[in-house]
Amino acid sequence: MVSRMTRKAAVERKTSETQIRVEIDLDGSGKHRCNTPLPFLNHMLDQLGRHGMFDLIVEAKGDVEIDGHHTTEDVAITIGQAVAQALGNRAGIRRYGSATLPMDEACVTCALDLSGRPYFVWKVPLAKAKLGEFDSELCEVFFEGFARGVGANLHMHLVAGHVLHHIIEICFKAFARALREAVELDPRSSSVPSTKGTLV
Repeated sequence: MVSRMTRKAAVERKTSETQIRVEIDLDGSGKHRCNTPLPFLNHMLDQLGRHGMFDLIVEAKGDVEIDGHHTTEDVAITIGQAVAQALGNRAGIRRYGSATLPMDEACVTCALDLSGRPYFVWKVPLAKAKLGEFDSELCEVFFEGFARGVGANLHMHLVAGHVLHHIIEICFKAFARALREAVELDPRSSSVPSTKGTLV
């Protein structure tokens, strides 16, 4: 079986635009500390830790005086890389995860395959607006960046909703629950869940 003691990672990403450090424990208890220059993004990352039951630390600086795109994208890529590192060869995991969750009038479905192959489908139409300093279009940027960083097939679909804050927040909560399921160790298997014998 895969040892739970190995399912931790720390990853740093430094560019001319951002400086990011992520620590994650896939078998944590939901403890989280997320500090970026975008308060709404911090709030969304808190959802990832709490509802994914990951111990998650994110420390990020970025050129938000330009806009929040570089910081949001690089945080997502780095979290994805940290998850990939924590998973190792992905032996023994369930691989697939999905969740359909409501939040008041909003409802979103997230489906995830930790296949090692990045592919992203976004069917969540959002009005262009700001939530604090966070542009609504950065929600899509985040999930696409994560899919690339970890190597995953990620689909996100809006079922219902019109309140922008609710839609974006339930995207993150559904994603957290789908990821929690996908990384979970399957007690019936210790092999890589692929007929190819590899997911990386």
